Amino acid sequence: MTTTLTPDTFTANVLESEIPVVVDFTAAWCPPCRAMKPILNELAGERDDIRFTELDVDAHPDIAARYDVLSMPTFIVFRHGEPVGKLVGARPKKRFVSDLEQALA
Repeated sequence: MTTTLTPDTFTANVLESEIPVVVDFTAAWCPPCRAMKPILNELAGERDDIRFTELDVDAHPDIAARYDVLSMPTFIVFRHGEPVGKLVGARPKKRFVSDLEQALA
């Protein structure tokens, strides 16, 4: 299960995380975002070496703007508090995992 972020939890869960973090910048009205939820929840259960989180861009537009998120879904991969990869758009699980591994390489 992914962790839902707020401005109060973003620093502790993402920027100060000991392990890499994937932030799913999402919106309730976004069909591709909804399509990715089961994939992210599955990966969260399979991978304990990566934290999977989500942030509602409508509720927290300031954080989305800080990371230049212009379309949903956007997935930003953080390592040691720094963004190391940005994946834009929905994709099948196999491709998402491949793109994620590339971002973490």
